[in-house]
Amino acid sequence: MTRTLLAAASAVALLALGACGDNQSAGNQTARAGIWAAGSSTVFPFATRVAENYARSSGGAAPRVESLGTGGGIQAFCRGVGPNTPDIANASRQMKASEFELCRANGVTDIVEIKIGYDGLVIATARNAPDYGFEGDDLYLALAKQVPGPDGTFIANPHTTWSQVNPGLPATRIQVYGPPPTSGTRDSWVELAMAPSARSIPALAALAASDKDRFETLAHTLREDGGWIDSGENDNAIVQTLTRTPGSTGAFGYSFLEQNSNLVKAHSVNGVMPTLDTIASGAYPISRSMFIYVKKQHVGVTPGLEQFVMEFMSDAAAGRGGYLQDRGLVPMPAADLAAQQAIARAMTVMTAPTE
Repeated sequence: MTRTLLAAASAVALLALGACGDNQSAGNQTARAGIWAAGSSTVFPFATRVAENYARSSGGAAPRVESLGTGGGIQAFCRGVGPNTPDIANASRQMKASEFELCRANGVTDIVEIKIGYDGLVIATARNAPDYGFEGDDLYLALAKQVPGPDGTFIANPHTTWSQVNPGLPATRIQVYGPPPTSGTRDSWVELAMAPSARSIPALAALAASDKDRFETLAHTLREDGGWIDSGENDNAIVQTLTRTPGSTGAFGYSFLEQNSNLVKAHSVNGVMPTLDTIASGAYPISRSMFIYVKKQHVGVTPGLEQFVMEFMSDAAAGRGGYLQDRGLVPMPAADLAAQQAIARAMTVMTAPTE
């Protein structure tokens, strides 16, 4: 099934969730035939690959994996305990404190947070497009809804071409296709790309220290005049758009660059290109961690849930040279992977996160 069809099916599933009354206790839930994971479009190809391997080794049906975006997956996960809610939320960022409290309010009290590896967000174009090198305040000045005007007050972003932002960039139209607000990739983009770029401007760096909320509003609000284009949860669709739209640029996970390297190429950020090594080391500025959240209250109720999680975290899957690396996941160092495997094995319940 294609990711587009899965996304459509997911919308139906979410409507069904709202009608089912999911605030069930662990004591009165009934077993479901198979495992259900929902969430991040970036984690989606990793989870589907693990599901395929799990089905082959167990001889059972492949777990159900849906691409709803990180926010959508966590919302579904937090609706309650029982067969009408996912066992696992796939996430391309950490769960927020507000989401954790939503889970608790709906009876989801035992959540296991497991880091599965790393990903980088790339800024890419078609392979035949000019090479870009983004530095300092380039991304903020190109993509923020408001930027400092000549007198220092904030005005609607007037820049229409990259060369207006930085004379060293091509004189092509600013047209960036990227993830929507429901996506964990979008959260990572504004936090790891936009906010640091904004801090390269002295006035905004000062504002970050004096008025954090105002700074975040300015740094995290993307333009709505066509410079930034929300493109849904399907990152493969962004890749295809770049090949059909000369001069356009896209922001998506490194795994999709790896899978489509014959079609698109990445650009450097602050002089660093995205690679397995630069993402794992943190040298590439727009790097992030990938997670799965497991509903411990479903362990022992959903058949095979523990085994699926351990397959996900196995050396053969998440380790260096594992089959998830072939899909674009950047593996953790061996010691870090061992620590996460211990959490998965013990199903250690997380404490409250911070925003």
